[in-house]
Amino acid sequence: MKNVAVVGAGLVGSLQAILMAQKGYNVSVFERREDLRKAKLISGKSINLALSDRGWKALELAGIAEDIRAISIPMHSRCMHALDGSLSYQPYGKEDQAIYSVSRGGLNQKLMNLADDYPNIEYFFDRKCQDLELASNTLTFNNTKEKTTEKHVFDRIFATDGAFSAVRMRMQKSTLFDYSQKYLDHGYKELVIPANEDGSHKLDKNCLHIWPRGEFMMIALANLDGSFTCTLFFPMKGETSFETLKTREQVGGFFEKTFPDAVSMMPTLLDDYFDNPTSTLIMVRCTPWNYQDKVLLLGDAAHAIVPFYGQGMNCGFEDCTVFDEMYKQANGNWDGLLDRFSDQRVPDGNAILDLALFNYVEMRDLTADPDFLLRKKIEAKFSNLYPEKWMPLYSQVTFSHIRYSDALKNGQYQQTIMDQVMQLDDIHQNWNEPFVMEKMLALLV
Repeated sequence: MKNVAVVGAGLVGSLQAILMAQKGYNVSVFERREDLRKAKLISGKSINLALSDRGWKALELAGIAEDIRAISIPMHSRCMHALDGSLSYQPYGKEDQAIYSVSRGGLNQKLMNLADDYPNIEYFFDRKCQDLELASNTLTFNNTKEKTTEKHVFDRIFATDGAFSAVRMRMQKSTLFDYSQKYLDHGYKELVIPANEDGSHKLDKNCLHIWPRGEFMMIALANLDGSFTCTLFFPMKGETSFETLKTREQVGGFFEKTFPDAVSMMPTLLDDYFDNPTSTLIMVRCTPWNYQDKVLLLGDAAHAIVPFYGQGMNCGFEDCTVFDEMYKQANGNWDGLLDRFSDQRVPDGNAILDLALFNYVEMRDLTADPDFLLRKKIEAKFSNLYPEKWMPLYSQVTFSHIRYSDALKNGQYQQTIMDQVMQLDDIHQNWNEPFVMEKMLALLV
C-alpha cells in the first residue's frame, strides 16, 4: 500500500484525504493548527461559505453529501437592502436551484470527523511545514507542541496548505515555475446579527443578504443557530476605509448612515468591529500545479481567489473531483497524471479568479442598478424559452459543471449580445415584447 501525505487539514485537504483513503492509500494529514475535532468553538477568519453544485458533486463522490446537507441552509435568491430600507430580490437560478450557507469551521470539523471512519487516515496536528526536499519527497515539520523537528518521506504529496502554502513556496524555487500574487485593495471584517430570543432568524434565512453601497458592501448568511454571519468588504485605505474608522463613535456613525436597517439588528456591532481582525484578500496564480508525478497543489495553494462568486471552496472541491476522475481514467497509473491534471485545471483556476473579481463589482455596485436588473430579467426569460441556447453566466458557474474557462468565454460572448439588446429603443418599457427575444435569436445565429 502506497503512502501519501496531505499537507493542510482544511476543507480541501480533509476531503482529499477521504478520497485517497477510499482508493486504498495510507494517508498522513499534517496540520499546523491544534485538533479541530476537539474544539467546542470554531474561531478565526470564517466568511460563511456558499456550497453549490461543484462542491456537492465532490461531497457526493466521497459519500458524505447528506451529512453536510444536514448542517447547511439553502439560499434561493439574493436580497438587496437599499439605503432607504427597501428590499429587492433576485433569484439565483430556477425555482429548485439554491446555493447553501454553511459555516467554514463547522464544515471543516465535520469533514475531519468523517475522516475518522477510515483507519488508513492519520492526523498529525501542531505540525508547521518548514521545507520540502523535492528530490527525495521529504517533508520537514516543526512540531510546535513538542518543540521538535520531524522528517517524513512519502510516495506522493498533496499540498492543500492555503494561499501562503509552504509547499508551493518550495516549488517556486524549482525551474520553470511561474507564480504571481496580488492583494485586493479591499479587506473584510466579520460581524454578527444574533438570533431572536426564541432562536429564530431576524431576516429571511433562505436569502443571501447584500447591502450594496458602490465602493463597498456588506453581506449576511444564515447560521443554524438563528444568527447571521455578516461580512463587511471595505477599502483598506482611503477617505472612507478601515484605516480611517478608528473610534467607536466613527464606526457607529458610519453604520447608522450607511446600513441603517442592519444596525438595529446588531447589538454587539461595535464590540465585534474592534474585537474581530481586519483580514486581507489575496489572489494567487501559478503554473504548473505539480512537481513531476510526486507533488500536487490543490485548493488555495494553487489558486487563491477572492470570495465574490462563492467559488473558492467549490473550486477546491472540484479539484478533488477532477483528480479523482482522471485517476480512474488512468486506472491508477501515475505516469504523467499530475502533468495532465495541471494542464487541464490551471486555465480553470485563472478563469474563476477573473470571474470572481468581476462579480465583486456586480455585487457591490450593479445589483442596485436598473439596467443590470433588467439584463438579468431578459436573460432569465430567454433562458426559460430556449434553455438549449442560453444559460446565464451565473448558472454556468454555480449550477453546472461546465469548465470555468469555458464559462468565462461563454459569458464574454453573451455580454456582447446583451450590450446590443440593451441598446434597443425604450428597452425598459418594451423588454417583454416578442421582438426582444427575436433579436436575441438573430444575434445568436
